[in-house]
Amino acid sequence: MTRMITRLGVLAIAAAALAACGTVDRVANIGKAPDLAAIEDPRKDENYRQVSLPMPRPEPVIHQANSLWRPGARAFFKDQRAAQIGDILTIVVAIQDEAQLNNSTTRNRTASEDADLTQFFGLQGNLPNFLPDAVDPTSLVSLGNTSAHNGTGTVDREETINLQVAALVVDVLPNGNLVIAGRQEVRVNYEVRDLRVSGVVRPQDITATNTIQHSQIAEARISYGGRGQLTDVQQPRYGQQLFDVLMPF
Repeated sequence: MTRMITRLGVLAIAAAALAACGTVDRVANIGKAPDLAAIEDPRKDENYRQVSLPMPRPEPVIHQANSLWRPGARAFFKDQRAAQIGDILTIVVAIQDEAQLNNSTTRNRTASEDADLTQFFGLQGNLPNFLPDAVDPTSLVSLGNTSAHNGTGTVDREETINLQVAALVVDVLPNGNLVIAGRQEVRVNYEVRDLRVSGVVRPQDITATNTIQHSQIAEARISYGGRGQLTDVQQPRYGQQLFDVLMPF
């Protein structure tokens, strides 16, 4: 118990320290619009991990002499679609999801045990020496348990997102698939909207206009959020969040 209290105290102190650091930054930025992130190489992000996926065997590329057609090209002229590291393609994010779930759970259990040990192997006269005076040998072993549980869950969700974002090709896998990463920030007054998209795409899924649907991105990671005064108001206070984490009931 003492160890648990100590751990909770350490967590509380750490959370308070982090909150203090964040509070200092927020106080320093009072009256200022949120800063936009600098344009950086996505591969230099500390959380970036190089993608490694199962690859098919590479097939040799056969070039025919005196042929104007190039493997993978859709025209006789140079293919303008993204194909190399540093190329740009447009991702069309059109999400319109609906989900409705209803779950209900009911559980009841009753158990009882009763053993008659009136004589208690002839040692019933010694029971008052180590048990309360009011002990009744006829109910030495009498146990009962009753439990009940009722649970109901309902999910009614509807999401609609229609966005477009330009992404960079940050890596080319051995089988030719492209690893992409894109980020877009828009600041309106004192609120910044942040859109991030990353994943793996096939070159043949990229349209002639150099666009691709979000549903064609493997291992897609799409994040759409914001930061600023409005977002800050919608978040619980640090103390309340800490209380929610530490409170076991």
